[in-house]
Amino acid sequence: MIPTTRKRSLTAVAFLLLLMLGAMLLPTPACAQEKGRVVRVGWYESPFNVTDEHGRRSGYAYDYQQRIAAYTGWSFEYVEGSWSELLQMLTDGKIDLMSDVSYTDERAKRMLFSALPMGEEQYYLYASPSNTAINPEDYSTFNGKRVGVNKGSIQIGQFNDWAQVNGVSAELVELTGTEEANLEQLLAGKIDLYLSPDGFFDKESATPICKVGTSDYYFAVSKSQPGLLAELNGAMGRIKDENQYFDQQLYAKYLQTSNASSALSTGEREWLEGHGAIRVGYQDNYLAFCAKDPESGELTGALKDYLEAASNSLENAELSFEPVCFPTSEDAMEALKRGEVDCVFPTNLTAYDGEMRGVFITQALMRTDMSAVIREAEKRSFAKKDRIAVAVNAGNPNYDMFLQDHFPDWQAIYFNTTQDCLKAVADGQADCLLISNYRYNNIAKLCDQYRLTTWSTGIEMDYCLAVSRQNTVLYSILSKAIASMSSSTINAALTTYYAEDARTSVVDSLNQNLLKVAVGVLIVVVLLLLAFLLRGIRASRRNGRSGRLDPGKEHFSLFDDLPLSYSVYRVTHVEHSEQYDAKVIYVNHKFEQFGGLPQEAVVGRYVRELFPYVGEEWFASARRAALEGELVEYDYVDPLTKRSYSVTMRQVAGPGYCAVTYLEA
Repeated sequence: MIPTTRKRSLTAVAFLLLLMLGAMLLPTPACAQEKGRVVRVGWYESPFNVTDEHGRRSGYAYDYQQRIAAYTGWSFEYVEGSWSELLQMLTDGKIDLMSDVSYTDERAKRMLFSALPMGEEQYYLYASPSNTAINPEDYSTFNGKRVGVNKGSIQIGQFNDWAQVNGVSAELVELTGTEEANLEQLLAGKIDLYLSPDGFFDKESATPICKVGTSDYYFAVSKSQPGLLAELNGAMGRIKDENQYFDQQLYAKYLQTSNASSALSTGEREWLEGHGAIRVGYQDNYLAFCAKDPESGELTGALKDYLEAASNSLENAELSFEPVCFPTSEDAMEALKRGEVDCVFPTNLTAYDGEMRGVFITQALMRTDMSAVIREAEKRSFAKKDRIAVAVNAGNPNYDMFLQDHFPDWQAIYFNTTQDCLKAVADGQADCLLISNYRYNNIAKLCDQYRLTTWSTGIEMDYCLAVSRQNTVLYSILSKAIASMSSSTINAALTTYYAEDARTSVVDSLNQNLLKVAVGVLIVVVLLLLAFLLRGIRASRRNGRSGRLDPGKEHFSLFDDLPLSYSVYRVTHVEHSEQYDAKVIYVNHKFEQFGGLPQEAVVGRYVRELFPYVGEEWFASARRAALEGELVEYDYVDPLTKRSYSVTMRQVAGPGYCAVTYLEA
């Protein structure tokens, strides 16, 4: 007889075996079967699908699809055509997936739609830049015009609704060509207006006249692929859970380029003609942003370059500016109250603070990372302090507002000058001084003298214009000018003036400490060459729409043929994480041999993405070099090649950036 306990054990084993057998006999879930499936996706050249001169792909839809593939394991077969052609191919089952499709009941009968939209689209009427017959302030000038629109698109109904509301009578011309071909028809005068989503053209090619409507747009899936739709919905849901702003970030990166208000209205032009030059009050001794040149008495700094560029930024008017210098920004604000100036720079006020002070605040002209200047002895313990006293320049309300918004528990102690603030930190009267990274070179010499260093706050400050609340016309004019400006213009200027200060600081350091020069001659020479190289660069560079422009790779071309691996990085926090990452700014030819990747494949990308095997020691060292100004040296063994290198990391081009050299042992 089998004991009872043994019977139970045998029964349990038998039950488990039956479960395993049943699992093997059950059909495999569709999603598991389809892992690694090839998806035929529509590709039409536009900001959604971009192919550069090297054949590399990017764009709103491309980036989104790559993120989806990270969860589904898909690979893509790209099928090219115009938007209209591809929509028909989707209906016929010749492709599986298409981006940027607005939902309609009629389309829902022919295709499947993702549960979540991939974004919201704004539709503009575009005109040729040479077309002066169409006035956006007078819709009657639209009457009788030929309006091109993609055949079968939702824009047809949107235009008809808009035209009815606004009393416009125009002829719709349905087009089946690519966006490029449709633009050619517009420029050739075969159509007078073209209705297209925002971001498809720059204003030099086609001028946005007015917005007609908006709609959500989706990924559309062939009716024959319901399993693919289920995977798509699951992946999009996970992406949204990870980052609810993912689609907005893609919009800002690829689509947010149109500005239908790049021309002044009749009333705004009349205001300019009657008023004359716009008087801009600015703060003295505030480089790299603004200052009065001691020799010429003229405005210098990034604001000077900005105003020069803004003068010609609008379509139908030229702006004239008259800079007026004041000792502090508070003095300039008082002059604005008295009507002595029309606007003030720099200003960092919230909408509420602006209302309390009787001013409107424009969008940001410039942005800057903020650092705290602290005692070197406290660079590892500063973040743990319970109570922090911060030295603040009297007469600069921007820092008061910054403290209220981001560090409300810090106690402000006021001093007359920046030098007084630094001395107070050195003497222990205060724990830190807040300063823009672009202004650090102005105080670098004193920081060395007082044995002070920087601690990154990880927060940016916006620098805006303040305009009297009674002057709404000027506010509108300035807003249009700011919206028409490329952020790369101002960031290039900031980099230039920052580098000029860097040159002065390095020269002073050479004169003061010859012993350090002898010991660190290679470092000093590199920094000097870098400073002189950056000094003359004022050309606009492509931003990447990050809000902050890094020094371009052209700034470091002097090191292209250096006999050791030389690379430059910007060190930042990983989003929503305590970890750090490093964006590649520049690599020389020797690095290309060491890293096994060409320069164009790595610049602008992040180390964690490019080299996932790099250990945390590398990132910790890069952070110390870039953010704390520490010279870091250590031995490194490449985990792939097993080669040994001597690694040196040092801060370059300002806080937040570091140069890394690898010398094979």
